[in-house]
Amino acid sequence: MITAKDLTKKFGDFTALNSLDCHIDEGCIYGMVGSNGAGKSTLLRLMSGIYKADGGEIKVDGSPVYDDPQVKKRMVLVPDELYFLPRANLYRMAKLYSSVYDRFSYERFKQLVKLFRLDPKANIGAFSKGMKRQAATILALSCNADYLLFDETFDGLDPVMRNLVKNLIYNDVCERKTTAVITSHSLRELEDTCDQLSLLHKGGIIFESDVANLKTSLYKIQVAFSEDYDRSRFNGIDVLSFKKTGSVAMLIVRGDREETAAKVKAMQPILFEILPLSLEEVFVYEMDALGYEFSEVLKQEVSE
Repeated sequence: MITAKDLTKKFGDFTALNSLDCHIDEGCIYGMVGSNGAGKSTLLRLMSGIYKADGGEIKVDGSPVYDDPQVKKRMVLVPDELYFLPRANLYRMAKLYSSVYDRFSYERFKQLVKLFRLDPKANIGAFSKGMKRQAATILALSCNADYLLFDETFDGLDPVMRNLVKNLIYNDVCERKTTAVITSHSLRELEDTCDQLSLLHKGGIIFESDVANLKTSLYKIQVAFSEDYDRSRFNGIDVLSFKKTGSVAMLIVRGDREETAAKVKAMQPILFEILPLSLEEVFVYEMDALGYEFSEVLKQEVSE
């Protein structure tokens, strides 16, 4: 379990994280979305013990990360900007990783190299961007760490490799109870992967929720009546959005589906249908309720 309380990190006059609170349960896939400059990379570096917090605290299973080498050995980070030793191949990098991580498995390393179809003797510097990301993923997964931290997890990967990496992370979480924390600029990239999602903005988490609850708590209703009506007809129902074209209205509703359906059906509509929302649509309406413009929050304006 990872917990952060009042976590603050500054770089000169720039505040990367500002009194951030966060709780990540053991054995889950926790996704973070946000624009460049939101604080995602900084938070991962604090989690892994690379950075020291300027304020507040961050703990892994109750232990502070920065001053505890044993805690750091349980975590592996794949950063956004990858680094490999000059002229190193995968074998040389595996030797380096195995000297740090006690549970590094050469057997798994060989299996993953074969699965990704990379040449372990080739100079990694000559690899493409996507191949370097694959190489870093192989090394990280071979460590058998308790905590996997991936910054911009799928950057540079083609659709086939993205699905492969997602499946490998998912299997580690299911089989070894690993905790995975992954970041992305794209909510759609994380929609079918994460158990929990958070949205970072200007150094803080402005929204955090269980994905399953997010998808079931909000939904879309299409309804029509033979007589004229307006939004007031749905008093008693938590309507976040109401748009009417002719006799047909589209409502975004929060609450129990069966209870809402019973209330609307009692009004005797001539058309009634409950439709699911995509996760991105859910975020749009949740952000609107909090007073944020979702598209503005995810604008990529500042480089982290």
